[in-house]
Amino acid sequence: MLPPVSVDLRQRRVALFVPCYIDQLYPEVGFATLELLESQGVRVEVPPGQTCCGQPLINKGATLAARGIGRSFEATFAAYDYVVCPSGSCTAALHRHAEWLGVPADGAAHRVHELCQFLIDVVGGYKPVRPFPHRVALHQSCHALRDLGLSEPSELGAGPGQRQNPARPMLEAVPQLTLVEPERSDECCGFGGSFCVVEPAVSSRMGADRVSDFERAGAEVVTSADMSCLMHLSGIVRRQERPLTALHVAQVLVGRGFAGTEER
Repeated sequence: MLPPVSVDLRQRRVALFVPCYIDQLYPEVGFATLELLESQGVRVEVPPGQTCCGQPLINKGATLAARGIGRSFEATFAAYDYVVCPSGSCTAALHRHAEWLGVPADGAAHRVHELCQFLIDVVGGYKPVRPFPHRVALHQSCHALRDLGLSEPSELGAGPGQRQNPARPMLEAVPQLTLVEPERSDECCGFGGSFCVVEPAVSSRMGADRVSDFERAGAEVVTSADMSCLMHLSGIVRRQERPLTALHVAQVLVGRGFAGTEER
């Protein structure tokens, strides 16, 4: 986990790295992320030519192919002081697997911040954009929680005084938003990238259990800093016709994506 810093962002270049699956499947999340950053006074650039973090290749052991992606990432983001990514999973891949990507020790991959981490630790907080009058449950993704260390996992005895998920204080600050608590605060959703392909029955059952936990908490919306988890959960919600909406945390924080909430 990157330590909190105090900087004048007016003197720094900040880039937005949009994960490939968000770019292809959920572009509205990319736009919400850009809106959120700009609403907090961050001047952000979106470099053309960006592609993937290399995680799918690394997970399959195709490290030689992944190095080509690593070189492309470094060439695209080398000039930036901060790179902000709306995905804990992709951020974790760039941090933890930089050596396999062939990234130098002072490379851009080491300057990547997960979106909520960046706003809390670098910008210094979050100023609400607009109300979000709904009951919201926060899903803590495994990569952000356990790879990036953005909060203390429950299996390690998390409790009062421990670092909390940086998304939590921002959600708590949103006017009219009610943050509800599932029984299992940081259980896996069952997605796991290729895991959901090779173990579909286990993956689906884990996701259905997670959805049931959110329903018992009275949530209308489930949110997360990882759209990959939400993609899995929303598929279960849709097929089983469950009364939940899955939204990326950037969409919630700018009040986008939920009928009756957005400004007309």
